[in-house]
Amino acid sequence: MSPEPAADHRRAERARRLVAQSAALGARPVRRLAGPVGSPTADPPGSPGPHPARTRPARTAGPTGTPTGTPIGARSGARTGRRPSRRTGPRDPERAAARLVARSTRATLAGLPTTPPSPYWRPGERTLRLLTVATVAAVAALATGHPWLLALAAGPAVLLTLAATGNDRPSRLDAENTVTPRRCLEGEPITVRITVRHDGRIGRLDPTAALGPGVALTAVTVGATEVDLVVRAERWGRWTLGSVDIDVYDAGGLARRTVRTDLGTVDVFPEPSAARLTPIPVRLPERLGEHTTAHEGTGVEVVGVRPYVPGERQRRIHWPSTTRRDAVQINQFAAERAADAVVLVDTLADFRDAATGRSSLDETLRAATGLTRAYLRRHDRIGLIAVGGKLRWLTAGSGERQSYRMVESVLEVRQDRGHRGHRGLLAPRIPVAALPRHALVYAFTPLADQRILDVLGRVRDLGNPLVVVEIPAGEPAVEPGDEIDAVALRLWHAEREAMRSALRARGVPVARYTPGEALDLALAPLLRRRIGGGAR
Repeated sequence: MSPEPAADHRRAERARRLVAQSAALGARPVRRLAGPVGSPTADPPGSPGPHPARTRPARTAGPTGTPTGTPIGARSGARTGRRPSRRTGPRDPERAAARLVARSTRATLAGLPTTPPSPYWRPGERTLRLLTVATVAAVAALATGHPWLLALAAGPAVLLTLAATGNDRPSRLDAENTVTPRRCLEGEPITVRITVRHDGRIGRLDPTAALGPGVALTAVTVGATEVDLVVRAERWGRWTLGSVDIDVYDAGGLARRTVRTDLGTVDVFPEPSAARLTPIPVRLPERLGEHTTAHEGTGVEVVGVRPYVPGERQRRIHWPSTTRRDAVQINQFAAERAADAVVLVDTLADFRDAATGRSSLDETLRAATGLTRAYLRRHDRIGLIAVGGKLRWLTAGSGERQSYRMVESVLEVRQDRGHRGHRGLLAPRIPVAALPRHALVYAFTPLADQRILDVLGRVRDLGNPLVVVEIPAGEPAVEPGDEIDAVALRLWHAEREAMRSALRARGVPVARYTPGEALDLALAPLLRRRIGGGAR
């Protein structure tokens, strides 16, 4: 037997054996023969095979050793070495969106643009490529003396001429945006829709977003005339969303023009910490509420019994006591009053924890917002005083609207950093109207600045009960083995402990709040007794 028929016979025998093995395993044999073991076209061991609708007839060996069931000349990508095209497939939109997000991130890091875009049409990338090909071909034809090279330049020149004469470029081109919502909480998404208005024919849109601080771009979707952005609010504050530059191409994709739209501002409210406890002072105003007092009133909590007085309601008779004492006894109810509270926020400085990256100013307002909501749920009145570069204060009020008014009044405290170095504004005189009589004052402060003690001393001198909620500012980072930094860290701890001791010496309780935990854990010890104040 000659070598070639023997080889054909071995190939046919091997094909029949593989077909039998595949049939026994329930797999489709065509994928087994599409390429060698380990190739991208071979099924992995134990694979159930492709969908039956896409099953092709099994490839078997014919008399000459050529597999039947497949046209001659048809080859798989694994045999010819050609890879599937990357320009098609479900991942193309995701890749394009990731590219737009990355480019917008670089533009955000570069800062907001200050110069307006050009109002004229200018060549696009396709025009520059075609001009480059035509120029190189013409130069090569002149340099080498071969006229046939001019044919390479004729093609791009004809395409540029046809595209330039057939385009109906718009003369009016602008953009408008819709931002939803304008007020949100930290971590919530903000949707921006930009619509391009035009009076002619346009091609594709290519946006680039330069966002302001406090927000981050998460997704971009480009349509025919709309661009949708999804922005996440990262930190509380009143932030400028930034601007978006959209490169609008003509119908032929040869020229482009840039339109810019400003997204305006957005108010991001802090995520309030979990708080339900509402400690109350010794004295409460004469206003109906939900806090039980030691005085007799018309509440719902029974605090004792007393003898019956003619004219009182019989439904208030306490029958067990009446039976024991042989005299009519009446239930004695406690009076229920509402409380007044004031939140004092220390914005003199903002410290960032080196270990966790938490901001003391962020945690201060989150804790203050949680306490504000707890008191408003009890129908109490609460006010606000922000001490920092500027004095901001809001009279005490009640209702859900009061919570939003308080937060909105301090959203711009980060912009007061330029005024914090002025000595006359560091310890301002607090207006009497900002502190109602006998109102319980909560001072949220990192206790990292000696000047806050002057402000707290003035509050204490007015006779209001005072509670200091300490917000940890984070310990400074110390290099191992650095004795000077270790001594500085001990002095830093000693200074903070001295400030706590000075407050406790004046009868001011100091509660330490741990970020990430419920504020009730810090305020629970205050429920053992009512907080007293001085005399105004």
